[in-house]
Amino acid sequence: MGAGKIAGGKIDHMSLWNKLAGSDYLALSVRIFVGAIFIYASIDKISNPAQFARIVYNYHLVPTELINLFALLLPWIELMAGIFIIIGIYKDGAVLLASLMVLSFIIALSINLLRGINIECGCFSVSSKATSNIISLLIRDVGLLVLTIYLYFSKSKRFSLLE
Repeated sequence: MGAGKIAGGKIDHMSLWNKLAGSDYLALSVRIFVGAIFIYASIDKISNPAQFARIVYNYHLVPTELINLFALLLPWIELMAGIFIIIGIYKDGAVLLASLMVLSFIIALSINLLRGINIECGCFSVSSKATSNIISLLIRDVGLLVLTIYLYFSKSKRFSLLE
């Protein structure tokens, strides 16, 4: 039987993974999607660093002395990671960085969920009107983490400028 076919009632999961991991067009689509999310998420934060610093402060996770520096640097890191993921410059490093950022966002949201604090996410907007249910934010971020992990393990090198 061919790869990925059902043999004796069982699906060959490794063959399925190998097909997905090697799919150039799927990898490119996911790269564009993930990169665009990071670029879009950075824009309002770059434009409004003071408001983003207020949101960072409300998480109560970053030392007070580092909040302004964090609020200035994180959006630029998001922007560069998004650009590098899309155009394929140092893709593995950019994807690893994006994965770590998403994981840190999941941890920050989870800590505040456990504290019972409903916070402004600051994910895509620094507006105080941009509030969302923390559970839905966590689900979204877990989905984004899955996509970044897929990209990290993807074997696709096509459509990348540098590796």
